[in-house]
Amino acid sequence: MRQGDLVSATSLSRADVETVLDHAAAIAADPESWRERHAGTLLALCFFEPSTRTRMSFDAAMKRLGGDTVDMGHVESSSVEKGESLADTVRVIEGYADALVLRHPSEGAARMAAEYVDIPLINAGDGAGQHPSQTLLDLYTMREATGLDEVTVGILGDLKYGRTVHSLAEALTEFDARMHFVSPRSLRLPRSVRYDIEDAGGEVREHEDLNPVLSDLDVLYVTRIQRERFPDESEYREVAGKYRIDDETLAAARDDLTVMHPLPRVDEIDSAVDTTDHARYFRQAHNGVPVRMALLDLLL
Repeated sequence: MRQGDLVSATSLSRADVETVLDHAAAIAADPESWRERHAGTLLALCFFEPSTRTRMSFDAAMKRLGGDTVDMGHVESSSVEKGESLADTVRVIEGYADALVLRHPSEGAARMAAEYVDIPLINAGDGAGQHPSQTLLDLYTMREATGLDEVTVGILGDLKYGRTVHSLAEALTEFDARMHFVSPRSLRLPRSVRYDIEDAGGEVREHEDLNPVLSDLDVLYVTRIQRERFPDESEYREVAGKYRIDDETLAAARDDLTVMHPLPRVDEIDSAVDTTDHARYFRQAHNGVPVRMALLDLLL
């Protein structure tokens, strides 16, 4: 972020995170004061994969700052279908906008693209790699609910392909957070992510069953099984539906447990949980606007 881009959560220091979160809180407290902050600014949205929350919240964030967006649209209707390289695409778009948000199916795509442009570039998800702006809104939501120090976090689901998991776990090493990773054996954290966590002084505690650690948790961060990342459909079917959070599950949890989810969900959280005091995932999604407003303001 200090270089004008946000490509990976590993580039975020504790001070960086706190700067963004404090700025987001100031914006959320008085959003009208920021309406013309970036009048005339254009943000390019380049999404090579489907998105609802990330695309729309960046769009809303830029417009709530007084700017506007230009959207590449569907990949099928772009020059990518003609064989244009990512490097050429972003170099062209650099001439149209003041900043660029990129989502791409290939891990490392955002880091590569950032080498070709001089405008700020934000990684909105690169395959099974990173999703750092999601991590910032996750941390903002967590800070609202529990604080970020002396907190115990359970991260459950697809830890192998879940880019939100990778970014969040790496960012939490900057805080006094105890992390438990719950997944099927085949979906454990990738070795590279484990190395980054341990290299930063964190500890990787792995489990296949949520029950033994549930009562210790302040936050339960649930993720869906990333069906689209599996190379073989049969492998997906083996783990689909492995975990399901419902009222019966949460009976063993602390009364003040916060349940989060980056969304979209499939069947891993029962809709009955939505009305409980545990549920924080829709608030989490709404927090994407002030957090991304803060991020854009700081980068621009």
